[in-house]
Amino acid sequence: MEIISKPWGSEEVIEINEKYMVKKLTMKSGHRCSLQYHESKKETIYVLSGRLKISTGINEKNITSKVYQAGDSITINPGVIHRMEGETDSIYLEASTPEMEDVIRLSDDYKRA
Repeated sequence: MEIISKPWGSEEVIEINEKYMVKKLTMKSGHRCSLQYHESKKETIYVLSGRLKISTGINEKNITSKVYQAGDSITINPGVIHRMEGETDSIYLEASTPEMEDVIRLSDDYKRA
C-alpha cells in the first residue's frame, strides 16, 4: 500500500483498480484539504475516528458544514464543492470511483495549484 504525505495529514491507497478506489486518510486537527470539486469522481466518506468537519455546496456562496464522527458517512457527487477539516485528529475512509487526478481546487491553505 502506498502512503502519500499531505500538508494536512496523509492518505493511504488501499485499493485502486478500473472500477473503484479505497483510501484511508488522516486529517490533522486544525488542518483542512483544499476547497475542491470533481468532474467525474463520486466519493463516499466514512469516519473511523475523531471529529471531521465536512463542508459541501453547489457553489462557493452556498456551502454548509456538518461535523461527522465515528460511524458517520456522506456521499459526494461529481460537481459538488467540498472540503474536509479536522476538528480533532481524524481518520476516515474514502471509497470512490477511480479518477485519482480528478481534482479542481478552488482554494488551498497550502498554495497548491
